[in-house]
Amino acid sequence: MLKNLGRSVYLTQFEEQRASLSAFAAGGAPVFISLHISEEFSAEYCARVQEMCDFLAGHGWQILADVSEKTVKQFGCADLAALAKRLHLWGLRLDYGFSLEEMSALAQKMPIAVNASTTTPDIARQLAAGGGTVIAMHNFYPRPETGLDPEFLHESTAALQAEGLKVYGFIPGNELLRGPLYKGLPTLEDHRSAAPSAAFVDLAVNYGLDGIFAGDPGVSEQEQGYIRRFCETGEISLPVVLRPGYETLYDRTFTCRPDSPKTLVRYQESRLYSCFGSEVKPENCAERHRRCVTMDNIGYGRYSGEIQLMRADFPADEKVNVIGEVPAEYDLLLDCIRRGKTFRMVKP
Repeated sequence: MLKNLGRSVYLTQFEEQRASLSAFAAGGAPVFISLHISEEFSAEYCARVQEMCDFLAGHGWQILADVSEKTVKQFGCADLAALAKRLHLWGLRLDYGFSLEEMSALAQKMPIAVNASTTTPDIARQLAAGGGTVIAMHNFYPRPETGLDPEFLHESTAALQAEGLKVYGFIPGNELLRGPLYKGLPTLEDHRSAAPSAAFVDLAVNYGLDGIFAGDPGVSEQEQGYIRRFCETGEISLPVVLRPGYETLYDRTFTCRPDSPKTLVRYQESRLYSCFGSEVKPENCAERHRRCVTMDNIGYGRYSGEIQLMRADFPADEKVNVIGEVPAEYDLLLDCIRRGKTFRMVKP
């Protein structure tokens, strides 16, 4: 199970991020920085990067830096190992300009990350055989419509993991976004408009990624809380807007029944928790579209009180009340709730 959410820190937005990074007890959590973003270069660049890295290391963050050979010259270091020591770097992301031999040699000294989208299984096999710590890391994609498609992410991730590499990726933020486009920094294009926690759970459950970073600088405390609960317990936090009278269903642990069909989630404990008196009277018997939460009323006899989450569209039924709806930005979570696994409805 994933331990935490990695963060991304950018020199031009570091002061805006400093307070949240200070408040969070990192405890070895990973943080991603890039040392070759051209728009960040200035006369004071090296001094500012040094101050940022001193701060991050001092607060317990494990720094993974995106570097090139040009970075070594910029900082006046003898080599990448010397650069890593100077800036307290835990690991280096090597994208282009490095030979297989150079990468293998560096992996003996510190963890390295290679581009998961361009590294072939053959190269991954050779890197893994050389020993050391080698990670494959997918890019994030600032421009809309350019993120990876699901099939490619599945295939490339599985191929690299089969060769023994752990695979990392990125999700978008929801507070402080990264310019100049401010359109989110996801690995998967389908995640661009998703809530960070929904994208995180999707990458973990449906794609099996071993590490996940927020590409954007800011993720809300609420979203971080949902992610933290998932990492610590495996339980999915499902935001739902419940109708008045049903709020007692918030913050209770439910289990997806092992015999739930693909088209909906049956809440195993629903009739235990849905005690609204002896009867559930018909109300709001509307069309049931994907993301609706429903409760069977007295029309269904002994099924009265059963709660379901729609993963497909169904017509209205006078025996079924629509009692709430999952906001669109959490739609991904519907396909992450697996049979026999737990989740809880939370107030957005």
